[in-house]
Amino acid sequence: MNETELMVLPLVVRIERAAPPERTDALEAAAMAVLSLLDDPGEWAAELRAWQSTGKIRKVVRRARGAEWRRAAALPGRTIEHRTAEVRVHPPVPLDAWPKDLARLQVGGTELGDTAEPGDPPGPPVLWENPKLTMSAGKAMAQAGHAAQLAWWASDEAERAAWRADGLAVSVRAAPDRDDFDAKVAAGLPVVRDAGFTEIEPGSCTFVAEAPWLLGRVARS
Repeated sequence: MNETELMVLPLVVRIERAAPPERTDALEAAAMAVLSLLDDPGEWAAELRAWQSTGKIRKVVRRARGAEWRRAAALPGRTIEHRTAEVRVHPPVPLDAWPKDLARLQVGGTELGDTAEPGDPPGPPVLWENPKLTMSAGKAMAQAGHAAQLAWWASDEAERAAWRADGLAVSVRAAPDRDDFDAKVAAGLPVVRDAGFTEIEPGSCTFVAEAPWLLGRVARS
């Protein structure tokens, strides 16, 4: 495998017409799916290493229901069930060589909502979404996955072990306001800056990952 080849991490969210997941649950499930693969790549260690070696941790979220979901679930991957959401993460693939049953799934327009306002985060890490950006649920799921990955990279082995013991749990919330989000961006926390392939302007700060052990871990903006 050419380790300089552009690769992508496929994520599939199950959205049945009669019972779509809550938006927050889907974002958290996507982040946890990414963390699961980073923590234990299993038989896909080579694909994960090749994907990360490019320096471009691109993720694409597609949606499936019914037979589409069953076909996706039959492919190599791992499903994370989190409250109302099911998200399946598949091993990284070259950008132009998706498995057929994943390539035919829809990407754009993945819209979800929350039937109730999410409560206070139960604990860190918290992935804070920029309240001034408008992103589809699919786009936000990919960005939450980026934030979780940057937080994982910024954590040491002892911190990762404690996180693992907590089930690799994360909370996703919208920051209270732009000033609060900007303060977190400036606090030396892991920040996702979007490449601008879809929906938003290149360089936009989409998410900040916050936990006590992450403060000051990265260069301040």
